Amino acid sequence: MRHLISVLSALVMGSLIGQAAHAEFPERGVKIVVPFPAGGSNDVVARLLGTRLSQLWGQSVVIDNRGGGGGNIGAEAVARSPADGYTLLLTAPGPLVVNQSLYSKLSFNPEQDFTPVALIASVPIVLAVNPGVKAATVSELIALAKASPGKLNFGSSGLGSTNHLAGELLKARAGIDIVHIPYRGAAPAMNDLIAGEMPMMFDNMPAVRPQVQGGKIRALAVAGAARSPLFPELPTMVEAGVPNFEASSWFGLVAPAKIPPDVTKALIEAVSKVMSEPDMVKRLAEVGAEPGTLSGDAFGAFLRTEVDKWGEVVKTSGAKVE
Repeated sequence: MRHLISVLSALVMGSLIGQAAHAEFPERGVKIVVPFPAGGSNDVVARLLGTRLSQLWGQSVVIDNRGGGGGNIGAEAVARSPADGYTLLLTAPGPLVVNQSLYSKLSFNPEQDFTPVALIASVPIVLAVNPGVKAATVSELIALAKASPGKLNFGSSGLGSTNHLAGELLKARAGIDIVHIPYRGAAPAMNDLIAGEMPMMFDNMPAVRPQVQGGKIRALAVAGAARSPLFPELPTMVEAGVPNFEASSWFGLVAPAKIPPDVTKALIEAVSKVMSEPDMVKRLAEVGAEPGTLSGDAFGAFLRTEVDKWGEVVKTSGAKVE
């Protein structure tokens, strides 16, 4: 009888362990860290994704804004989190690909400390000015900068951000001396641009579009390879007379390294489902973004090409952070 009880106990325990091992992810709330303050493009896209994932999973999805350090503070927090898939990072290129070339030292390894999940969205970058700036075109803005070297400032969401490097690229390509003013995120930089405290900046379309429509700032050009359907009248930087100029941004989702393969699979499947929904595609298009189509290993390969691409931009610009 004792032997029978032992066998039955073992079977019950084995069944419970098996059920636990195959429990569906997620069993509790998930946190998505955005390494920039609330209100910027990264935050907008994260909240769109988080809301829909929460509905799909029936679990809470909390957006945790941890700005500072060019995105490095939030990225390090996720890299040091438990490898269980319950803490994720949704970020622009800075922490994952740009900062390797820009910073002399990082407290985490962008290539080894994360598991690629998915490219969430890509967005055009726009050059915008405060309406008080006496420049209606890119050529006039360049002339203004050349007339007063070192007097014209440009804002960004922080060191290593794509809008920072777009400004550095403009300096190099146009041969002008403008001064970079880094902020702790795109939202505070945009607030100063609107207030006239900052004359110009490059920023992502989701943040720029409503301010242009409201007449609070003026857009001069898009930095991508083609014009944007949201502002078809805006020339590209190349069309505006700046040769060899192309810059765009994206937002990607990663988890800490070494999360279980089944959790990675569950994350990829959930994100792919959400990002293919017509309503999500529509919502992204309304703010000037396109859903990404890469996930898992394909997204990882994309990140490696981006390291080379932005490394070249950093080298061309001469930007460096010790």
